[in-house]
Amino acid sequence: MKLTDHLPKTLIKVPLSVTDKTQAITQLVDLLAEHGYTETRDTLLQAVLEREAQRTTGIGRGFAIPHAKCDAVKDIVIALGRPATPIDFAAIDGQPVSLIALLVSPIHATSTHIGALTRLSRLVSNGRVLEGLLSAADADELYDIISNNDPDT
Repeated sequence: MKLTDHLPKTLIKVPLSVTDKTQAITQLVDLLAEHGYTETRDTLLQAVLEREAQRTTGIGRGFAIPHAKCDAVKDIVIALGRPATPIDFAAIDGQPVSLIALLVSPIHATSTHIGALTRLSRLVSNGRVLEGLLSAADADELYDIISNNDPDT
């Protein structure tokens, strides 16, 4: 599975116009709804916010992966956003977040969901890749960095 198989360029927003994590999650869910990836926006938003309330998805190094499994989507999908200024996401390292990948999957897609979480985490563990993602000029450049650094295996 390649991340870009589930991350269309239309679901990358640079910059996000947000000042907190709830706004960021909401704006990314709205992006999914706007592009037809869910017909039940409110159900999806509630699922992601409920998951976030259990434990932060700010994994550190300026990156967060809010996620949920919910029947409000038919297939696994990723939306990516970069706030204009870093926001507090209650990240595990205490640092603000500058890049957010929203991952949503149908309830039955547990292994694919976990695989995508792992691939996203691995992608940003490479300092060079993370720096590129944080400094990319626009959505196209962000997509290209992910595409070029996400092997098929």
